[in-house]
Amino acid sequence: MKTVLWIAWRYLWGRRSERFVSLISVISILGVAIGVAALIVVLAVMSGFDKDLKEKIIGNYSHIAVEASSPISDYAQVLEKLMKIRHVVAASPFIQNQALLQAEGYSRGIVVRGVNFDLESKVTDVRKYVSVGAKDLAGGIFIGKELGLLLGVGIGEQVALLNAQGKKYELPIMGFFSSGMYDYDTNIIFMDLAKAQEIFGFDKAVSGISVKIDKHFLANSVKQEIQKNLGPYFYARTWIERNKNFFAALKLEKITMFIILTLIVLVAAFNIISTLVVMVTEKTKDIGILKAIGMSAVSIRAIFTIEGMLIGFLGIILGSTLGVALCLLLKKYQFIKLPADIYYLDRLPVSLVLWPDVGMILIAAFGISLISTLYPAKKAADLNPVEALRYE
Repeated sequence: MKTVLWIAWRYLWGRRSERFVSLISVISILGVAIGVAALIVVLAVMSGFDKDLKEKIIGNYSHIAVEASSPISDYAQVLEKLMKIRHVVAASPFIQNQALLQAEGYSRGIVVRGVNFDLESKVTDVRKYVSVGAKDLAGGIFIGKELGLLLGVGIGEQVALLNAQGKKYELPIMGFFSSGMYDYDTNIIFMDLAKAQEIFGFDKAVSGISVKIDKHFLANSVKQEIQKNLGPYFYARTWIERNKNFFAALKLEKITMFIILTLIVLVAAFNIISTLVVMVTEKTKDIGILKAIGMSAVSIRAIFTIEGMLIGFLGIILGSTLGVALCLLLKKYQFIKLPADIYYLDRLPVSLVLWPDVGMILIAAFGISLISTLYPAKKAADLNPVEALRYE
């Protein structure tokens, strides 16, 4: 086996008279490296977008929302039951309803979310999103920064809110929030829970309860526990269920990009095949001599299989090093900027996921490299030593 490895390594770099073969080997290694690096960087960026989006969705909507077929009047008891469930760390009652917002002669249909601001801040990131103005509702409303620009209003100005019965309420703007999600920032306003109960005629009831858990990936199991404890009158929805179509599309896009970019590695695999074919042609005399002195066809096949695997392995090592380095540089220095008014991100998000992203890339590249050695190695093993030495 040592002899086979030694010969494969010598053939990879060649003698001085065979620099052309060595150059082809280097090009093949670089081809694999570029494909692997491109895959790692692109999937890291897509994972970054996925992670950033998940954080925004969870920050805006909570991990689980508990609602009922009608307003929940005994929500204090429901809160008490929820807080006893394992993994639940915070809960906040809310009222959510539609209304018409009027300001400066402009009308817009919006969603009103009435909350206890202190409790809501423990469940979502609403307090962190308040960019301008007061840090509490204090009898007024918080509106999205984008909605404020559309209405042309500022802090302290009065806006009119009309409920479904057409009753008008004048409310001051206490602050602006910016969550980074355009639809959210243009269609939702926050107000105090008691004021929302008054406007929408909920008396002492609420629409539902937002729940935060300690591990967001346990949302489905905690949801089942909530349903079991609260009974059939209540229903719970996780942050994944409320954005199911979006996450399905994002996952499909990531898989599609993986498949498309794997074609780069496939192109590099053809380079490996061509390199080995050239090498078999160049080494016909050597193969004939090795067979003549007793080396088996299996060993000949092993030489060229190892040859191709060395090219793939070196390309994978170089490509993964380059890809990881680029990801770390992008994450630390953020030298690629994005237009914040379009993407609501001022940088390219990068999240390097070792498994399954990087792991699957390395396995796929290694598998493709192995498959690409099969035909050239077989041709070398099948070579007749008499034919190989006839014209030498």
